[in-house]
Amino acid sequence: MPLITERVALARNGANDKVICRMASGWAVMGDVQFLPGYCLLLPDPVVASLNDLDAEARAIYLLDMARLGDAVLAATGALRMNYEILGNSEPELHCHIFPRYASEPEDKRKMPVWFYDWKTAIPYAEDQHGELRNTIAQLLKSAMEAG
Repeated sequence: MPLITERVALARNGANDKVICRMASGWAVMGDVQFLPGYCLLLPDPVVASLNDLDAEARAIYLLDMARLGDAVLAATGALRMNYEILGNSEPELHCHIFPRYASEPEDKRKMPVWFYDWKTAIPYAEDQHGELRNTIAQLLKSAMEAG
């Protein structure tokens, strides 16, 4: 089973411990690693191959959810800015990486894409270490979705 399909199935079954919340377009989840605290992804539900496979309405909802998730992460972390990436080369199913970027990052990394970090030695997501941040992001998203 492809990775994004698997993660969405786990989220639907309440078995994905990285779920932040269900959004209109899919699932907001914490990243498997947290080399940048607050790194999240937006996984569509239902899963599609790419943004281009969504009709105009579904595309607009997905992109609005992406921005809302970024707003929540920005507010929760105090990051300098947010980066959004929809790639799909390694995992050919739609998913958006949402990266908070910090002034405190090493100079050689701060101005580069996050892919220059060493992902293999990055801090893995752990509920006891990152759960409070996950809950804060969830509360901020809930408030934003209720406000419309």
